[in-house]
Amino acid sequence: MRIRKATLHDGPAIHALVTDYARRGEVLPRTLSEIYETIRAWMVAEEEGQIIGCGALVILDADLAEVRSLAVAPAYQGNGIGRKIVEALIEEGKALGVTTIFALTRAVPFFERLGFAVTEKERFPRKIWRDCLKCPLFPHCDETAVVKTAKPSG
Repeated sequence: MRIRKATLHDGPAIHALVTDYARRGEVLPRTLSEIYETIRAWMVAEEEGQIIGCGALVILDADLAEVRSLAVAPAYQGNGIGRKIVEALIEEGKALGVTTIFALTRAVPFFERLGFAVTEKERFPRKIWRDCLKCPLFPHCDETAVVKTAKPSG
């Protein structure tokens, strides 16, 4: 298994994983077009040519990025793949100079094990206006904001 930057060829597989998670209400749905438009933001986990996990790091400001759409195929869950994807996304953020990385999640313990801390959603108004307004749970969000300060590499 390897973690790598996504390519356009990975779009349909990413879309399938995200759609499966979105049906269960675990992530916001993303169209295939949205995935292609943001393909540079995505990392994938690949095993024997099959995409088994994905996640994106979306830049919201000069020093702020969000980990979103983290998904791992059911047969591969519990093997540290999600952790490896998030770690790769954090490294990507550091390389770009991002100092604050956050996520909205129901999997708080998962993110806490990666050094994230619970914070207030109100710290991220650009996220709320950009994505949260599209969510069927808005304004009664049941997710928790978690944040990590990252020292830029380089």
